[in-house]
Amino acid sequence: MNLSEYMEAPWKKQHSSFSSSFFSVYRAPEFSTGEVVLSSLYRASGFESVSEAKVKSQGDTLYKAAERDQRKSSVTSNISPETWKTVLNRLVQSPKVAQQSAKRFMSLSPIVPDISLYSGAARLQGNPWNPGELVKRVVQLGSPSEAAAAALWERLHSALSVNYDDDIWARWLQGEFEVRREMGARWAPSLLTPLGVLGEDRASFAYPAKQFIADLDGIISAKSSMTRRQWISLLEAVLRIGSVSHILWICDVTDRVWRRVRQIIEDPNSPVPEKDDVLAETLFGVKKRMLSFGHPAIPALRDYASKYLAARLGLNCVLGALVDAGSTAGTLRTIAEVREFLNLVHKERDSLVRVKVLDCWHDLQDKEVRAIACKKGIGSNLMEFAQYTLGQRQTMDEALRGYDQGYFLRKRGEARNSPWVLGLGPASVLAMTHCCLHEVNGPRSVQRLAGHLSSYGIEFDLQGLNDSDLGRQLRMLGLVLDSPDAESGMLLVPPFAP
Repeated sequence: MNLSEYMEAPWKKQHSSFSSSFFSVYRAPEFSTGEVVLSSLYRASGFESVSEAKVKSQGDTLYKAAERDQRKSSVTSNISPETWKTVLNRLVQSPKVAQQSAKRFMSLSPIVPDISLYSGAARLQGNPWNPGELVKRVVQLGSPSEAAAAALWERLHSALSVNYDDDIWARWLQGEFEVRREMGARWAPSLLTPLGVLGEDRASFAYPAKQFIADLDGIISAKSSMTRRQWISLLEAVLRIGSVSHILWICDVTDRVWRRVRQIIEDPNSPVPEKDDVLAETLFGVKKRMLSFGHPAIPALRDYASKYLAARLGLNCVLGALVDAGSTAGTLRTIAEVREFLNLVHKERDSLVRVKVLDCWHDLQDKEVRAIACKKGIGSNLMEFAQYTLGQRQTMDEALRGYDQGYFLRKRGEARNSPWVLGLGPASVLAMTHCCLHEVNGPRSVQRLAGHLSSYGIEFDLQGLNDSDLGRQLRMLGLVLDSPDAESGMLLVPPFAP
């Protein structure tokens, strides 16, 4: 793809080097919630034959069957039709948000795998994206090797399954859904296709996916310490912050790579680091502050999405211009290949200046100003993904507002236009505390929790912790050895210690 071809349809086309890079936004995110991420993970992990587009229709079929008092496999089910309708309409029902009040569809809490066959698609029509595939990619990118990723993916599937060590409610519920399962659907572990990116480079810098796979392992190990519903709440919290922080990191990395490329084009004396570890830390290490406690989150999310879109346009323009210059760039799957790309830009700088590649980029920015401002298209989708995945669900029924406990963004006030600020729900606090103390003997200072959250790009000020929302949450949940004047010296208590 050359420059002129890209200029014709910048959002529909991407240069192959960019789209296959380890920092590309794979499975472009759209609207999602915590439960949608978890439901789609069930399908990506064990129901690969069930597409996202089928979920809504299968849910409608299940609902109509329950309304008609018809049961599949009625010989093996010992409950009455009225009891089954009570299960669907009350016991496993997930509250709808205000925008969904007029829509008829199954909204169920994904407590067990089979519920994901009927509920939890990102959209109710068309061909929705699958956030579970994004989680799968994050697992692969964060693991030290392809073998380690496959092993963790297998352990995750086993934990998502309902086994003999799950509580009796979960085993009963899964059994009732299984006898009503659509023919052809089978719960079986899916396989990972090797990505072929990064390789040994993964050890040279810190990024959210590495922390996510460590936390995922920690949450899996805690399953036996609680009921299925409690464990699912903690798992959902980890999935929410892991998937969104990965996308924010991708946005930031793309912007940093573009800034370096632009610097090379503008300044012929701009150096390219000769060592991969220096380049990795400069361009790819996670920022300690992508989001900050108590601060409005939406402007920060929009800033990252906007910078990503502008950088995507710029990098694809440069890659297309290199094709015109007869110096096609190679793949960008490793740190060394990124350095080779930067050296190629340096080498072909005169050609890039001659074709006015930066002017082409500016023209695209002017033409796509609404898209870059996240008013439509990819930017709007990125914003919806981040906001609704991290944000506390705004339920239609005010009495059910406390249903969502695994959020990372909350409304600052009761007004509809109140800003979204970074603030953890009880399940998120519990999950993050357990994960940061996983495989640690005895209590540790809250500084360890601060360091843990910074791995996801979240910053909070240890000064004044006692009077903060987080401090109150930690005390309420019994997760600290309280001391009025301890501040940053407050000790965390492992939540599931024997």
